[in-house]
Amino acid sequence: MASDLSVRNLTKRFGEFKAVDEVSFDVPAGSFFSILGPSGCGKTTLLRMVAGFEAQSSGVIEIRGKDMADVAPNRRPVNLVFQHLALFPMMSVAENIAFGLKRRGLKGAEVGRRVEAMLERVGLPGYGPKSVNQLSGGQKQRVAIARCLVLEPSVLLLDEPLGALDLKLREQMKVELKKLQAKVGTTFIYITHDQSEALVMSDRVAVMNRGRFEQIGRPQELYGEPATPFVARFVGENNVWSGEVTASDAAGATIRTDEGFVFKARAKGACAPGGRADLYLRPEAMRIEPREAEGLNTFAVTVKAILFDGANSRLLTVTEQEHELLVSLPQNRRFDHIAPGQRITVGWHPDSGLCFPAMGAS
Repeated sequence: MASDLSVRNLTKRFGEFKAVDEVSFDVPAGSFFSILGPSGCGKTTLLRMVAGFEAQSSGVIEIRGKDMADVAPNRRPVNLVFQHLALFPMMSVAENIAFGLKRRGLKGAEVGRRVEAMLERVGLPGYGPKSVNQLSGGQKQRVAIARCLVLEPSVLLLDEPLGALDLKLREQMKVELKKLQAKVGTTFIYITHDQSEALVMSDRVAVMNRGRFEQIGRPQELYGEPATPFVARFVGENNVWSGEVTASDAAGATIRTDEGFVFKARAKGACAPGGRADLYLRPEAMRIEPREAEGLNTFAVTVKAILFDGANSRLLTVTEQEHELLVSLPQNRRFDHIAPGQRITVGWHPDSGLCFPAMGAS
């Protein structure tokens, strides 16, 4: 599949500091690609280089096969949607969307036709005469995107555009943005520190840390098969144990944790006997009072609290050694009998846990 954006060995230095460090990736045409990472990891700097607002120190940026070196921001076939949208409050919705077209020299009926067509595409037909101040947060979001899409960019860049919205609207807009991207077919490159936004909306996600990409893959791959400890910690929730590897083979590794538990798990990387390792386990992988314990890693915990959150409800538990663990409450069984202070047995299958060599271990 052809790529709308191709980046090769892209680097940005500020003095001795590398904000972006030898990053390479391709974004297929018509896809939704997210860059996920914590604040300060370099993702906005990367986006600004693609947009042309920041010059790269080295590396190549190609959009639809054309090298963007020395191409000014206003000459690049990209548009950028900012977190605070930057709509003009003194203009109507139609005037906001038409702004870029008029700057390009379009006039009269052609401008009106394109604006109306774009309002239809973003689900706001008839909203042209309205004032920006009459719109909800989600409607403003769509107007900001329409103002960019009407210029027919090859790539739309979105820099944390949902960050200023309240939680409920943000949840709604995640679905709306995904549907909108699929409808208009424009390539979206989306920057966020919110893992839920990236996982829900994206075809592929790059997880960024300290200027580099740790892993690029489908959301399901990042969640189920994290390639590094950072990805395991940053994408989704994990319980973590540290300990020493006592045995390893093709099937996985056995780790004796610092609390004295002996667990079997899948191995990621060289988890050699005698070496230190960290074991990661999703809360939903833990079974409460398993009916069939054979083949499982089982142990006892005490319930500290019930964290009710509808379908995402969990138990906060603690081992005898005061190691806190989160355990998901499954929806297909009732656990009304469980109460804080109660001691219960939990278990998990060795295939559910991932064992990584400890940070700094050889």
